[in-house]
Amino acid sequence: MAPAEQGATRYARVVVDSRLPQLDRVFEYRVPPAMEGVAPGVRVRVPLRGDRLADGWVLEVADERAWEGEVADVERVVSPVPVLQPEVWALARAVADRAAGGASDVLRLAIPGRQARVEKAWLARGEAEPAPLPAPADDADAVLPGLVEARRRVALECAGGVARVAAADGEAWVGRWAIALAALARQALERGEQAILVVPDHREQRQLRLALEAAVGAERVVELDARQPNPDRYRGFLRCVGQEPVAVIGPRSAVYAPAARLGLLVVWEDGDPLLAEPLAPWVHARDAALVRQAQSGCALVLAGHARSTDAERLVELGFLEHELLGRHRVRVLPTTMADDGRRIPTQAFAALRDALAERPVLVQVGRPGHAPGLRCGGCGARGRCQACGGPLGRRTRQAPPSCRLCGRIAAAWRCPTCRATALVEVGRGSSRIAEELGRALPGVPVVVADGEHERLSLDARPRIVVATRGAEPIAEGGYGAVVLLDGDALLAREGLRVAEEAVRQWATARALAAEGAPVVLAGVAGPIAAALTGTTTVPFARAELAERRALRFPPAVRAATVTGLPDAVAEALEALAAIPHVDVLGPVPVVPGPGAAPTASSAHSERAIVRFGYAEGAELAGAARGRVLAAASRPRKPGAQVRLRIRLDDPEPFDGL
Repeated sequence: MAPAEQGATRYARVVVDSRLPQLDRVFEYRVPPAMEGVAPGVRVRVPLRGDRLADGWVLEVADERAWEGEVADVERVVSPVPVLQPEVWALARAVADRAAGGASDVLRLAIPGRQARVEKAWLARGEAEPAPLPAPADDADAVLPGLVEARRRVALECAGGVARVAAADGEAWVGRWAIALAALARQALERGEQAILVVPDHREQRQLRLALEAAVGAERVVELDARQPNPDRYRGFLRCVGQEPVAVIGPRSAVYAPAARLGLLVVWEDGDPLLAEPLAPWVHARDAALVRQAQSGCALVLAGHARSTDAERLVELGFLEHELLGRHRVRVLPTTMADDGRRIPTQAFAALRDALAERPVLVQVGRPGHAPGLRCGGCGARGRCQACGGPLGRRTRQAPPSCRLCGRIAAAWRCPTCRATALVEVGRGSSRIAEELGRALPGVPVVVADGEHERLSLDARPRIVVATRGAEPIAEGGYGAVVLLDGDALLAREGLRVAEEAVRQWATARALAAEGAPVVLAGVAGPIAAALTGTTTVPFARAELAERRALRFPPAVRAATVTGLPDAVAEALEALAAIPHVDVLGPVPVVPGPGAAPTASSAHSERAIVRFGYAEGAELAGAARGRVLAAASRPRKPGAQVRLRIRLDDPEPFDGL
């Protein structure tokens, strides 16, 4: 940017990086005549009250003032790189407004911390010539042709299966879904546009990266992930700032990646809880993607092995088209649990034994460790940690009891009820089932894959793989058989989305089977089992949505929680209940979770649930934001609890339904 003319006064509009709701607005500062580099998007330091300084991002620079009061000077320019792109600011502001939150909280997720050396190298490099795309795969054009050009919005259900892709160190096996999404990303890059692909965790990210590198070339793939070293993440972020056509992949925060020419936005497994942001303003990646698509007009794909109720609602509204990708022919066999004391039903055990002649087999279980739970041998009470109240378990047969929350060893445990010291094992974890299968099938290798024993892939040699849900490795050519255990325990949990989540996890494991392989679902029957036996899970999602619509539960409606001191909650509910088509459940006292001790913040708190329609979302979010600001403006003592917190689209109250 050229220096300003001598004597001309310029003004910078800045959004301040602050968690205080009172500061969620645009501030105006004077640019000192001698200061250079103040331009839209750059990081600056600006004064607040007194001698306090804050970080911020410049939104625009103008020659005239918009604020009639006293205007302070910009303290300094932190970096000349325009890290806040216009499309990211528009998205952050819209997403924050929808969730009654602060825009800077969203920007903190979107923009990684500055790395000076990386910036210096990026500025010296300049805009690079994009690498040529490799030749397309033979079946690449068969995957939803013209989706990017037509700017289609699609709910894509991928049938499953695995396939080879060319990798830098040879060949690799990935899910067919990854190859399909990579082919869609290629459509965007061929048009000179960018693609953003959001996945739940690093396992899916690895598969998608391998497929993208084969489809568009490694030079065109950018990973944005908080697990990366800070320089690598910032280097990838700066590549997105330019105009280079790249495919961006990463977990939930990647939905906020800069992309001025966004052609494709994909959210894989949009029903996965990992895509729900745990930080304020708690915006789900799917909701952010819907807002971004409305702003950019890009093609949008919500994809998965099973249809989420949220995606089904959008299909029924006509916002998304339904597409079913591929045919994965497996034999799903619902069975009852064995009645002879064995853990695995006879039919499932026979399927495993037969498949082991040629291929590896997968056994999906619910819990890691040896014994997921322990009970008192005297009175049968649940064994809990004497330090934090968490449940006790045993990682291996020889390991002492330990807390599954804090990890503390319970060597001298004594029951607080009957004073007994003996603990009895309850349930079977991954390592215990692996031991039992090893004894039942001597000579067959048994591999455990869970949070402590990570395996991303394995070859085609026959073996038994015991994996917890979500930790299943990719097998070369697919598994010869898949057995899904602990279905009854999974469905026994309380929660609004328990059945939906179970179908999603089972469909994910089913997708890892080889063509024609048996998939045995143990201990589950009825409509949930039927959801896996057909070619699509849409009927199940449709039935789930219809039931929730009758009960006014999400996603048929939206819901917010109002938590805080009784007077603040009452004032907020009065304002929110005045909005048409809003109903209030509660308030009720806040009760700490099992094993948790009451805290100062929960001792006198109340919580209410507010349900409202999507059409009332903007009005309710505005009213909620106003009440939070009013509560925050009241003076309170240091360390005192926050008077009021309102969280929109909060799933927690429905976990116990």
